[in-house]
Amino acid sequence: MARVLVGVKRVIDYAVKIRVKPDKTGVVTEGVKHSMNPFDEIAVEEAIRLKEKKIAQEVIAVTCGPAQSLETLRTALALGADRGIHVEISGKQYEEAGPLQISKILAKLAEKENVNLIILGKQAIDGDNNQTGQMTAAHLNWPQGTFASEITLEGETLKVLREIDGGLETIEIKMPAVVTADLRLNEPRYATLPNIMGKSFIESKEKEGGQG
Repeated sequence: MARVLVGVKRVIDYAVKIRVKPDKTGVVTEGVKHSMNPFDEIAVEEAIRLKEKKIAQEVIAVTCGPAQSLETLRTALALGADRGIHVEISGKQYEEAGPLQISKILAKLAEKENVNLIILGKQAIDGDNNQTGQMTAAHLNWPQGTFASEITLEGETLKVLREIDGGLETIEIKMPAVVTADLRLNEPRYATLPNIMGKSFIESKEKEGGQG
């Protein structure tokens, strides 16, 4: 049975009109609505569905970022994740943390938590890097199924229908594995306010994994 680690990132809400800072060094984030990265919502939903089908025994949500990231983690718990881990990164260190650093943290946690499936959004809508999943798989030396629009787990074999430039491709990979969620993988459920307020199974950790 799968033990699933799912990554969630706090980003500026997709409906917000972005404003560039006067010094052109980035975008204005203060006083701006943030929410869970939409592709991560899909990743969380897929992990929860696996648990509902009795295919997964535990879903662990992880976020890396400042204290405000806790609200994103609470949303993941309200959606149905069993536990949340907050790896606190703040200030300049957070601003400089890219896919390489985050993937190292996720790989360390995967080993520590003894998970055999990692599900991430294919990309975050802020940087649009589309690298964290692939780098995490490389650190762990696990097979990967990226841009997944359908996944099926049979025993230790994961069948992934993935979206590619030429259409669709089906691959079979062995567990443990890393999967990144594409837009058509599922339709995420909504987190209710009572669930958001009532969930608190969150662990805080200092940043793990070195700068690369």
